[in-house]
Amino acid sequence: MTKAEIQQVKQRFGIIGNTETLSRAIDIAIQVAPTDLSVLITGESGVGKESFPQIIHQYSRRKHGQYIAVNCGAIPEGTIDSELFGHEKGAFTGAIGERKGYFGEADGGTIFLDEVGELPLPTQARLLRVLESGEFIKVGSSKVQKTDVRIVAATNVNLTQAIAEGRFREDLYYRLNTVPIQVPPLRERGDDVLLLFRKFAADFAEKYRMPAIQLMEDAKQVLLAYPWPGNVRQLKNITEQISIIETNREITATILHTYLPQQNIQRLPALLGTRESKSFESEREILYSVLFDMRQEVAELKKMVHNMMAERAGQVGQVGQVVSTPVVTAHQPSVPAIIHPMQTSVCKDEDDDIQDTEEYVEETLSLDEVEKEMIRKALEKHHGKRKSAAKDLNISERTLYRKIKEYELD
Repeated sequence: MTKAEIQQVKQRFGIIGNTETLSRAIDIAIQVAPTDLSVLITGESGVGKESFPQIIHQYSRRKHGQYIAVNCGAIPEGTIDSELFGHEKGAFTGAIGERKGYFGEADGGTIFLDEVGELPLPTQARLLRVLESGEFIKVGSSKVQKTDVRIVAATNVNLTQAIAEGRFREDLYYRLNTVPIQVPPLRERGDDVLLLFRKFAADFAEKYRMPAIQLMEDAKQVLLAYPWPGNVRQLKNITEQISIIETNREITATILHTYLPQQNIQRLPALLGTRESKSFESEREILYSVLFDMRQEVAELKKMVHNMMAERAGQVGQVGQVVSTPVVTAHQPSVPAIIHPMQTSVCKDEDDDIQDTEEYVEETLSLDEVEKEMIRKALEKHHGKRKSAAKDLNISERTLYRKIKEYELD
């Protein structure tokens, strides 16, 4: 397509920016639209992936059909099959009527599966069947149904890594990724950040009926240098904050800095020095790994105390003399077994054998209590925003939703 045609598409769908990589992504979306090929849109959270399925749908022969956008990460695991494929009356508790499901509703149209990497494995198998044969079965039914649906998927998850970890089906990945579209992050779009800021500032000035804010030259340099981990969504939120709060409509670098989160966030130190990076199936496995490593440290500490006692015992010249040993205390957070030295004595018998008579009291902490506390603190840190808390805990939003219900944290 020509630059003029791509510019028309940008104006129609409200896409701001002149970066070559962005224009290339739009060009691919328009070229693939007339076909029925599956499209996988990848990119970081907040880059604007949701615009591309709409472009594909509107430029396809299905534009008069139904367009349904589904956020796979926001649907609980227990109901997602019913949401996508429908269910029969009485299929499960609460199924008081028949449900058609998104794939039945969108027959002849397009379904956009956002956050497709969050789908549970059984649902992935069902989706693969739809892609291969256009067939699906409702929950609680044995009747095969047909559907003619164009599937466009999007994710910010590294699916190749998810495949290696057993969290995503390889065959489904190749069926979804027939045509890949990569949406660039905001930090790689150069001056587009200034264009977006100006557009958002004008929109909020109209919305709140106030003069539009303007960036001074030093503020523009700060805006261009900032890495924007939240991408376009973060830029829009910050522009809105400044538009509402600041009475001075000319924004300097000093003012702008007060709204930009610091990126040099201090990380907690590793418990055992440098450790290999590992992949975990769930948050509980992470807890088990940390607690196991802590227990190893306690074992090493016991060994060190025993060696010190043995050395002291070698210096004692009288049989039966009690040797006083220094108490070594290990301060470790959330250790599953807290060791308390209750009595330490070293005796020398007739055969000069050293006997260690240490007594320990173990206080076992519940893993559920540790897990509940971590989730509670993450929710407090992010002011109840579950998506941010789930990202901080390195778990899916669906898993966090289930844990909140389980521990009655809502």
